[in-house]
Amino acid sequence: MTFVGRSNVGKSTLLNAVCGVKDLARVSSRPGRTRTINVFDAGKDRWLVDLPGYGFATGPKWERDSWEAMITGYLTGRASLRMVFALIDAEVGPTELDLRMVEWLKANRLPWRAVATKTDRVKKSRAAARRLEAAGALDLKPEELAWVCAKEGYGLGELRSAVLALLSS
Repeated sequence: MTFVGRSNVGKSTLLNAVCGVKDLARVSSRPGRTRTINVFDAGKDRWLVDLPGYGFATGPKWERDSWEAMITGYLTGRASLRMVFALIDAEVGPTELDLRMVEWLKANRLPWRAVATKTDRVKKSRAAARRLEAAGALDLKPEELAWVCAKEGYGLGELRSAVLALLSS
């Protein structure tokens, strides 16, 4: 299974939190620090994969331009791919790039689940409405949008259980 999302949405941070290992995946505050497909062994014939982000990222243009083909090739070339966790920033909501990624996942009939990250940045008084808005934009019910905060641990138990179930199947 793999984690995709915009640069700086928190893919590596979430992967570390789900695994309970602080420095498993390299984390940076600068967008675009994940520049390769990073594969983490999760058991016999089981992997967790951290992909480069899409959208704004730092780095040479030639390198950034190669990421789309690399990500597309990885996602479409893995018959054994069990799940694509499509991450969105809870504070920002799904961007045009996020919506295009979800549509692409659907069009390619890839299994996916939406995960809103950085939920601690959404005011508690706005959280339910924000989740409803984000889920609606993705054509989901609010309960279908995982609402997590790697920093505070909110929602990690449910997401971790989902990941473990997929790794066990």
